[in-house]
Amino acid sequence: MTQPIISFEFFPPKSEAMEARLWDAVSRLSPLQPDFVSVTYGAGGSTRERTHRTVKRIIDETNLKPAAHLTCVAASRSEVDEVLQSYWDAGVRHIVALRGDPPTGVGTEFVAHPDGYINATEVTAAARRIGDFDVSVSFYPEKHPESPSLAHDIDVLKAKIDAGATRAISQFFCEPGVYLRFRDAAAKAGVTIPLLPGIMAVGNVAGYMRMAHSTGTSVPAWFAEAFDGLDQNPEVRDMVAASVAADLCLKLQAEGVDRFHFYTLNRAELALATCRRLGLKTPIIERDVA
Repeated sequence: MTQPIISFEFFPPKSEAMEARLWDAVSRLSPLQPDFVSVTYGAGGSTRERTHRTVKRIIDETNLKPAAHLTCVAASRSEVDEVLQSYWDAGVRHIVALRGDPPTGVGTEFVAHPDGYINATEVTAAARRIGDFDVSVSFYPEKHPESPSLAHDIDVLKAKIDAGATRAISQFFCEPGVYLRFRDAAAKAGVTIPLLPGIMAVGNVAGYMRMAHSTGTSVPAWFAEAFDGLDQNPEVRDMVAASVAADLCLKLQAEGVDRFHFYTLNRAELALATCRRLGLKTPIIERDVA
């Protein structure tokens, strides 16, 4: 079996301590030679400067290819276009185009800026117009919380592709069948771009469950039982999390999936453990644990 193509997501740090953790994760995951690494963009552009600074540092100090997230929440078309142009001028050639969640939270009504783009399809078109970017978009394998049906989600994905999207990355999920059913339905509808499964190992049980609830991600009983009470025992939690994430990836790999996108939460250990189970290894480096 050929080695999979992998990519990682990071988020821009808010403090010096988080900055150190981010760059520790970047340095430890870099030897795996990811296809790209993405950097998130806060609600309403709240991390705009930090995202740009993180992406620029990745360009300047590493051999990694960064993909900058961009949303249209609370921003005019000209403001989004300005961000796109600044990324292009900085050497960024890959954008993750998103509508973004409403400032009032997932599940609440999205209200576009009076002079703004209204969805990820329009952001994708803007990116392709301004800089001919490589554009990734998102999809929800269990349908977007605001969507009436999975078929509607696939139609939306096709519109993003028509606007210039070159790959799509899934929301996280717990069981392989969730992704595989979407993949097969999308293929039947004529979708041919790569559909990357988004893999998120459980770094914090309570936080994972909150995100699952807000995004409409189903959590099977076996999964909830496996992690019950483990926030009080983080070492065991991390071992279980790595095992569960690796098993998910191996089952997907057995079904022909050869690309994986890891939501790292700026932690290297869980992604490294999962990738090792997929046959991807990095040199063993002794680390100062003092």
